[in-house]
Amino acid sequence: MKKLRLILGDQLNQKHSWFNEVDPDITYIMAEMRQETDYVKHHIQKVVAFFMAMRSFKDDLTDKGHQFIYLKITDAENLQDLDSIIKDHIKKTNAEKFEYLLPDEYRLDQQLKDICKSLDITSEAFDTEHFYTSRTELADFYKGNKQMVMESFYRMMRKKHDIMMANGQPEGGKWNFDQSNRKKWKGEPEIPHKRGFRKDVSGILEELEKAEVKTFGNIDANSFNWPVTREDSLSVLRYFCKELLVHFGDYQDALHTDEKFLFHSRLSFAMNSKILSPKEVIDKVLDFYYDNEKDIDISQVEGFVRQILGWREYMRGIYWKEMPEYKQLNKLDNHNNLPDFFWTGETKMNCLKHAIGQSLDEAYAHHIQRLMIIGNYALLTQLHPDEVDKWYLGVYIDAIEWVEITNTRGMSQFADGGIVATKPYVSSANYINKMSNYCGGCQYSHTKKVGENACPFNSLYWNFLNEKREHFKDNHRMNMMMSLLEKKNNAELNDLQERAQQIISNPDNY
Repeated sequence: MKKLRLILGDQLNQKHSWFNEVDPDITYIMAEMRQETDYVKHHIQKVVAFFMAMRSFKDDLTDKGHQFIYLKITDAENLQDLDSIIKDHIKKTNAEKFEYLLPDEYRLDQQLKDICKSLDITSEAFDTEHFYTSRTELADFYKGNKQMVMESFYRMMRKKHDIMMANGQPEGGKWNFDQSNRKKWKGEPEIPHKRGFRKDVSGILEELEKAEVKTFGNIDANSFNWPVTREDSLSVLRYFCKELLVHFGDYQDALHTDEKFLFHSRLSFAMNSKILSPKEVIDKVLDFYYDNEKDIDISQVEGFVRQILGWREYMRGIYWKEMPEYKQLNKLDNHNNLPDFFWTGETKMNCLKHAIGQSLDEAYAHHIQRLMIIGNYALLTQLHPDEVDKWYLGVYIDAIEWVEITNTRGMSQFADGGIVATKPYVSSANYINKMSNYCGGCQYSHTKKVGENACPFNSLYWNFLNEKREHFKDNHRMNMMMSLLEKKNNAELNDLQERAQQIISNPDNY
């Protein structure tokens, strides 16, 4: 039977069982589509990375004998619309059956279901064979529970997959070493020079310009530095194990003006495009750890495993449990517009200048920059979650909606009212100063709450708690901060609110 099989741009799993055997009656189709480049405005490096990864995937499998139809963004026969492309190539290949891998974005899942209903031939969807969990496993696990605390899910996953377990107990005697993962990096230990690739992407940039694809952000046409092939991705994984894992856990929350990546792996794009699977990443890290146990503390490894086995799978489960309603949630009723400096990085606040500037330069920021610098500011200034979602989805090279929206609308903006997080992740300048050197080079004082040189985060923090007190009055995790708010006299609170409103009204002046 002749079959046409669709591969989406984030389904680049060469280890999938589809590719175990070469079948001359099976044709695979991949397409670079305006549908995907345009549904949100993307960072130029993100578009380049996906197109390069897709082309590499096609080349590798073609070399193994598989038949591929590949439509580049500028190809005249590229109809740019998924429905049209599928139906056109069913005719051209005389396919008797259409097959596809289950998408990880709700919009594509619905689109493909609708397309299949309109086909004249049979169709079937298959699992991507990437995640540890099914779409519904998290929902089944928490069935009947009022709250979905990630820690319980993480422990279940550790037990189920026998990861870092010994006789039914967690190795090291603890499930979670998070308290050990909060050190401030002060220049030591030395960070090895990052693994680089320096690829020339001028050809793809010319194609994108010809196709008039609208993007933002910065790129070096002669020195693109992200792993987009399986070979390069495995190389980055090996480099992480050998050079960075030993200090990863300690400094995974640290921030520094001189180091953009610190000890982070830079594997998120490779994983979210499915070039690498979470299992092979965890297996490689654990194999290296067990071979070098005397040199690497378990807290370094557990912190990394928790992000992948726990948080990544947890966020995907939340996504499929709560969509499509989740995309509309705005429980704190925030409606302010995104400041212009989100697109330029031009702000007097040193922490935001570095975090946003890095995002625009590298299409990357690590989780604390995303959560406690940019996301913290967005929530304290009460930006509309729709605008925040679009920016995060567009700017980061690893951002695909299933992982972006749960982290942004949920964890960062608390717009889901507590589905993902039990409290809003907001802070004054004290936390930023504790975890970074950003405050030292800033024109604002992190110790001052009001006045022209007072750090905006301080007044914004207390103003936010005051304006949203009805939302948090029954949240026991907010009791301490709300009680401190109650102790502030009217004059102090009025000064804080006045300063905060000046910032919220004119964000690009600060």
